[in-house]
Formats: sequence, C-alpha cells, structure tokens
Amino acid sequence: MENKNKKNRRNTKNSKNTRPNKGGRNYRKPEIKEEKLLNLPVKLGQVYEIKIESLGSSAEGVGRVQGFTVFVNGALPDEVVKVQITELKKSYATGKLLEVMEKSPDRAEPKCPIYAECGGCQLQHMTYEGQLKVKQQQVIDAMTRIGHQKNLPVLPTMGAENPWNYRNKVAFPVGKEKGKIQIGCFSQGTHKIIDASNCLIQDQLNNDAINAVREVVEKLGIPVYDEDKHKGVIRHVVARTGKDNKLMVVLVTATEELRNEKEIVRMLRNKLPNMVSLQQNIQTYRNNVILGRETKLLWGKPTIKAQLGRLSFNISARSFFQVNTKQAEVLYDKALEFANLTGKETVIDAYCGTGTISLYLAQKARKVYGVEIVSPAIKDAEKNARENNVKNAEFIVGDCTAVMPRLYKQGIRPDVVVVDPPRAGCTETVLKTFADMKPDRIVYVSCNPATLARDIEILDGLGYKAEKVQPVDMFSASSHVESVALISKK
Repeated sequence: MENKNKKNRRNTKNSKNTRPNKGGRNYRKPEIKEEKLLNLPVKLGQVYEIKIESLGSSAEGVGRVQGFTVFVNGALPDEVVKVQITELKKSYATGKLLEVMEKSPDRAEPKCPIYAECGGCQLQHMTYEGQLKVKQQQVIDAMTRIGHQKNLPVLPTMGAENPWNYRNKVAFPVGKEKGKIQIGCFSQGTHKIIDASNCLIQDQLNNDAINAVREVVEKLGIPVYDEDKHKGVIRHVVARTGKDNKLMVVLVTATEELRNEKEIVRMLRNKLPNMVSLQQNIQTYRNNVILGRETKLLWGKPTIKAQLGRLSFNISARSFFQVNTKQAEVLYDKALEFANLTGKETVIDAYCGTGTISLYLAQKARKVYGVEIVSPAIKDAEKNARENNVKNAEFIVGDCTAVMPRLYKQGIRPDVVVVDPPRAGCTETVLKTFADMKPDRIVYVSCNPATLARDIEILDGLGYKAEKVQPVDMFSASSHVESVALISKK
C-alpha cells in the first residue's frame, strides 16, 4: 500500500466502522425514500453532542446517537464533540466537527500548515503515542469483527524513532487552478489538488524534486493534465530517494511525446544535483492508475539503489519497494523471526516485488522461490540477488493465483510460505494452494488489517491457526498500518 497496488483502498465491506465504498465501478447511489430518513434519530443540519468511541478505517471519529452511527472527521476516541449532521444515510450519518467539548489526552497540534485541507495525512492531530495505540486497536478490531479471532494476541505497534520525513517515494498529481500549477495531494474525498512545497512526511529530496519540476513546468509552459477533459501532458510527478541520497525523478505523461525534452533534462540536472535518473512514464488511459506500462529513460541510470540491513536493492520506476526504509527493516526482521529458519528450509515468497523479503529470508534458508506478476520487478530481483551474491533464491514472473498451483504440481513443498499481497489480500485459490503445500508456517505481511483478518479466517478453515499479529507503523501520521502475522499448521 507503492503499487503492487498497495495504495488501493482497503476492502472493508465487513467492518462495522467503515462507510460503503463509493469508488467501485458498479456502485449506484441507493435511493432512500424521505419517510425512511424521517424515522432516524438524527436530522440533517441539526447539531448534536456525541461521545466518540473509536476511529474508522480512514481515521474518522466514530460515535453514536441512540445507537445510530455518526462519522466525524477530526474527532478522536474518548472525546465529547459538538457535531452538525452534513450527510444522512439509512445506516449512518456524517457530521462536521464544530467544537471539541472534552479533549482526548492524545490530541496534538498538527505541524503541517495545510493539514486541514490536504488528504495525505489523517492523524497529525494525534500524538505519536496515541497513533500507535489506535493502530493496534484497528488490527484488534479487524481480527475480532472480520476474522472472528477473539483470543488472537495482537502485540503493541512497533513505532519509528522519527515519525517525520520518512517517505522515500512521492507520487503527486499535477493540475492547474486559476492559472497556477498545483502539485500535491488530493483534498480528502475530492480530486482537488492541494499544492504542497514541503510535505513533512516526505524525504526532503523528494520535496526538492517536486518544487524543481513545478518550476520547470511553469517556465517551459508544459501543459498539465486536465482529468475532466483528458487533455494535457504532465499527469503525475514521482520521485524516489535511495541509498546515499541518490534521487530518481519520473515524469508521468498523458502523451507519448514530451516536448523540450533536452531542456527539461538540463534544467532538472541543474536544480537537482543528487538526481541520477530522470525518466518518462507514459500513462494514456483515462483512469486513476498512476503509472503506465511504458517507461523511457531520459537521462542517467534506469534504477537507483536502496539499502536494507547488509543487502542492497535496485529499484526501477515501476518496482514496488516499501516507502519507509528504516521501518521496512523492522518489518522484515520480524518476518524473519516469525519464519524461524534454521538453514534447512525451502521457502516460497509470494508477491515478492523486487525480492526484498526473499533475499532477507535467503540469508537463513536453504532455498527461496520468489513469485511476482510485475516483470520489471522480477528483473530487479534477479539483479539484486546477483549483486548481493545470493545464489539460493529463484524468481518467477506470474500471477500467484496461477503460479502457486503450478509449483504445487511440480512437487515443490515449502516448509515456510511468506506472503506480502496487495491491499485486496490473497485469492482463495492461492490460500488453498498454500494449505495444500502443507508448510509448517505461513508468515503473512499485510498493509490491510481487514483483508488480513478475512484471509486468516479462511486459512483457519484450511487447517492453519494464527498465533499472533505484530503491527508495525510504516506510515506515521496516516491511518494505515502494516502487520505481520504468524500462522501455523494445526
């Protein structure tokens, strides 16, 4: 949760504290007759005092009026707030926070000046200690309500030493408002771009890259993308900061042609002395997918390097790599601990990306098979294995849903399966194949507590019991939480 596609909205249809997903292609706004709304305990436009009980999946406060759920952005658990109802549905309401009458001890003053407008962060108004607690509770709630795991230990969230400037990758949309170039996050719940020149959760080099591209686009008059008209050139700016502060910049365009290419290269090289790679990614489709399939190298190297422990990794423009490098080490160390390898085991790493977990595991395993659908990521993984002198890792391109059954038919029987899937989790076919292979342990790394809980329940019916879950804070100031679950054969 970047693409593999980790940033897809989480599947929370079974969660009590989430609203219906309005982003689906087949979604139709339900027609609610006026007389049904008249019988609800809250009225549109009216003001109520509400005690906030918990946080929803997008960090909105969740309270109730006579048992009727009300979502309130900006409210925190244990607060009493004054709320005006702004949206009314059959099963829930949304309210605007007017006043905090009783404050939570975890309430904090946001550091970012555009926090109230921007949708990039959701928890800057909460202390970091409070964030860690609610993220643990988020995982507990998912395990009990969705996974029906009432006695499953969920450990305290492992926090970061520094919760600021941690993101090694930025992917900001580009637009224009009142004749001025806007590059930043979307305002929450909209496609209005909030211009950001100094994002506090980004590595400063990423901020420098965004500001440099903004200046170049303005000076050269490069048309920016208008998603309503499907016209313009520059759609997104992607920047990655790697080992030794080396920088990759990717200009995502809606057209194959990029005019003033040589001038763009010259200007960005002058403004960004740490830049070692400048690329153009072509995304011509009318959708919300950031990166297209074709990438052109405009200048420099096709990859940059990232460091995890003693291992070095090549990262290309479309490769998935954890956005918080320091916390990724914490996450992978915990996965390695749960795998409990002695050097004799065969391991399958499903959804392996650029081979980060695979190479971590290979340090203590006999043989590791990595499976990933993104071909450039597999090429990076193979190169990473060679450069790190890892000879006991083999990488396979393909969809896990198809590859896993094929490996099973070939007679491969892993002792341990490690899985780090997209936000949607695993298909039942993949989970069943895991169980058919009869590994001793499954180590499940997840960016989505809801689908992790769902898959744990499915595995429970296939003979595998979750022993414990360790949340890890990879995304400070946001509502997202990463988890590692140890699941053992019964």
